[in-house]
Amino acid sequence: MTHRFELPTCYRLVKILNNLSLNLVAAVLAVLCVLPFIISISASFSSEKALATYGYSFFPFEFSTAAYQLIFKASQDLVRSYGVTFFVTVMGTLLSLVVMAPFSYALGHRGFKLRKILAFYLFITMVFSGGLVPWYILIKQYLKLGNSIWVMIIPFLVNGWTIIILRSNFATLPQEILDAAKIDGAGEWRTFLQIALPMTAPTIAALGIFLALGFWNTYYPALLFIDDRKLYPLQYLLYILQTNLEMFLKNPNITGISIPVVSLRYAMVVLIGAPIVIFTLFFQRYFVKGVYLGGMKE
Repeated sequence: MTHRFELPTCYRLVKILNNLSLNLVAAVLAVLCVLPFIISISASFSSEKALATYGYSFFPFEFSTAAYQLIFKASQDLVRSYGVTFFVTVMGTLLSLVVMAPFSYALGHRGFKLRKILAFYLFITMVFSGGLVPWYILIKQYLKLGNSIWVMIIPFLVNGWTIIILRSNFATLPQEILDAAKIDGAGEWRTFLQIALPMTAPTIAALGIFLALGFWNTYYPALLFIDDRKLYPLQYLLYILQTNLEMFLKNPNITGISIPVVSLRYAMVVLIGAPIVIFTLFFQRYFVKGVYLGGMKE
């Protein structure tokens, strides 16, 4: 006769309350993370007078699309800048992973003789920098990347912290599986592509999200190296629009013109943030899975 073990009622109740409290805290934190974006959307659709009178709220007191109408007057430039930013984000993320994943695998490979030297070289580049002026001269005069869309991609393909995380994941792969692949006749590239890469795919996907965020928000290279308006990324185009409007309003000879400066700023936040928020929502399962597996590895 078998006896079924059952937890005491008080213990089950405590466990249920603990789970509820954790879910409640997580829900509150999630709402707090979403609230700024909701307020930004509301402010972008509010009139300038309502924002000055009533302040910020979850719903606009006076609905107005003046900020978006002002932005979409440059609709051709806006669509082109969206295309440039999408290209930089997609190509930059893919090329970064293509470059960093094999390098990280080599650093995590126990039989690779140069891994300590390359790891030290990577560490030096993370600690010391050549400075802005040598970096500018290198890109502008030697690499000839001025006024090129690749200036927003190539200089940022390698990130030391991303390589360290990937290297740690590759180093924790079961050596028995890698040895079994070699016994079956697989070379290093086949082992990497068919064994190591699929086993670390969730972590790579999670890091890819962070890389995509970085490429999406980049505008500094455009500020330094790009003069062609057709190559302006979205962030830089909106920055120029905002700067021109502020200079326009500071002109003492111009009076009687009302421009929604505050709501315009929030409309820019919405236009920049909405696509990447949607992208993150679609790929959040890979991020969660990657973080979970990364924490479970020993």
